[in-house]
Amino acid sequence: MQDIITQTAIVLGSFPVGEYDRRVVLLTKERGKITAFAKGARRQTSKLLASTDLFAFGDFFLYPGKNSYTLTDAKIQNYFEELRKDYVRAYYGMFFLELCDYYGRENNDDKELLRLLYQSLRALQLPSLPARLIQYIFELRALVIQGEYPGIPAKIFLQDSTKYAMNHIASTPIEKLYTFNVSEQVLEELKLVAGSFRKKYIDRKMKSLEMISLLEE
Repeated sequence: MQDIITQTAIVLGSFPVGEYDRRVVLLTKERGKITAFAKGARRQTSKLLASTDLFAFGDFFLYPGKNSYTLTDAKIQNYFEELRKDYVRAYYGMFFLELCDYYGRENNDDKELLRLLYQSLRALQLPSLPARLIQYIFELRALVIQGEYPGIPAKIFLQDSTKYAMNHIASTPIEKLYTFNVSEQVLEELKLVAGSFRKKYIDRKMKSLEMISLLEE
């Protein structure tokens, strides 16, 4: 019998199963993206009720099974409660979760992707930073982590400030990514670049991104 293991993770997805259970998708530091079942987690008295919500970050205690894991307990360090008060920024956060779900694989070394996700969700709680800027930073740096970042595109005209911002995004430590702002023109150019990269490297539509577009019309 295998022992219970502890995984540092963020909840990427949470889905009802049966009458009271939940299936959660976790991006873990130690084992990449994994699926776990939380028995009774939808009961109002369950100790797993809040810890199986989207965005929950902390230590998850899991029993490894043959094809999945069973979540037995969790020690949550951050629920990102501010996102629950701002539904527009919450959808940006959901886009980050959706993109990590796309990139994540079981037994991958996803430490850097988890760090990026955590810092990006923290940045979304800062009203001083435009959510769009956080999105483009997240997308570009995720490509760097995945080894797919092509650098500054030659076929798109970009002002020097945009090129400087892109180089900063690609190379600065993750913990210092969200310490700058840009002009509206640079923001529009980053949008163009991120969109072109998304079409090239992502082979499916992101539902949360479509919702963001509707909300901001």
